[in-house]
Amino acid sequence: MAENQTYKHIVRIAQVDVPGDKPIRIALTKIKGVGINLADIFCTVAGIDKRLKAGNLSADNVESLNGVIKDPLSHGIPAWICNRQKDYETGEHKHILTSTLNFTLDNDIKRLKKIKSLRGMRHQKKLPLRGQRTRSNFRRSKGKVVGVRKKATAKKGK
Repeated sequence: MAENQTYKHIVRIAQVDVPGDKPIRIALTKIKGVGINLADIFCTVAGIDKRLKAGNLSADNVESLNGVIKDPLSHGIPAWICNRQKDYETGEHKHILTSTLNFTLDNDIKRLKKIKSLRGMRHQKKLPLRGQRTRSNFRRSKGKVVGVRKKATAKKGK
């Protein structure tokens, strides 16, 4: 197979190196904060074929894709797709990517701990936050699993 002259093994999209040998919808999922459905939406809005290999994208395609990824709301993507709706400080809808996502998550957890909300206290104690049962799972902070003694071992212990 003759390789195209414009083929690149690594393509830089949204300050992240994505593999050029994968379809663009799969390659975009290598960016933290972009899943497969959001990658499909980005490709559709940018006017790029989803099945096209990332290494075969032209510079114009990469530029249009970067523009859509940088500010999805201004390109007609609805706010409910964003991963940061009603931001705590600004109150606006955003879609956060890469290391900013980790930073924002850490700041949110620190804020919850500081105001001593229930979720903050559960984070401090390393317990689950969303109502799961803790009897058999989440033993990380409680020690080994406490089992039930069988009758045969109970008689030996006496």
